[in-house]
Amino acid sequence: MKKLIIMLMTIFFTNIVIAQDMRQNAFVSLFSDQKASRVGDAITIVVIEFSQASNNAQTTTGRSSDIGFNAGGNIAGSELPGTDVSFGVTNDFRGSGSTKTSGMMRTKISATIDSVLENGNLLIKGSRKIVINGEEQTIFIRGIVRTTDIDPNNSVLSYNISEAEIRIEGSGRIADSQSPGWLTKLFHWLF
Repeated sequence: MKKLIIMLMTIFFTNIVIAQDMRQNAFVSLFSDQKASRVGDAITIVVIEFSQASNNAQTTTGRSSDIGFNAGGNIAGSELPGTDVSFGVTNDFRGSGSTKTSGMMRTKISATIDSVLENGNLLIKGSRKIVINGEEQTIFIRGIVRTTDIDPNNSVLSYNISEAEIRIEGSGRIADSQSPGWLTKLFHWLF
């Protein structure tokens, strides 16, 4: 009888000590795969970005000033030559400018969860390097994702990332030929 009571007490206290936290299993489903929610979990970012901006400005200013002096007279019936002085200033300015830019990017990047914020949002970051014929292109992405925006297949659309930073950097012969030489950079710096 004593052994039975000791065994029941051991089982009871073991369950208390090894009890599971229900918050740990909140993202686990019996019917689907586990969603990314912990540091180090992989997540797929589907980047679909399209940006377009335009700006037009026109300025017209004008200023005009005229000063005139006219004198004439006569002394004892003889007429003095007339004097005429005139001064005029005109200042006109017309300016216009416009800018227009557009860009589009579509890709998929795997990222990892870097940290979990206090409110449960996830800080993610990742990169992908592609090298074709000596041309290297690297895509970096980072931002904050809500766990509710993560699809069941552990992917999230880029427009659901807050504070998103998507950067594309390239190097190689084509990138080198598109940048000005050091002499041109020197002249731009001086003038």
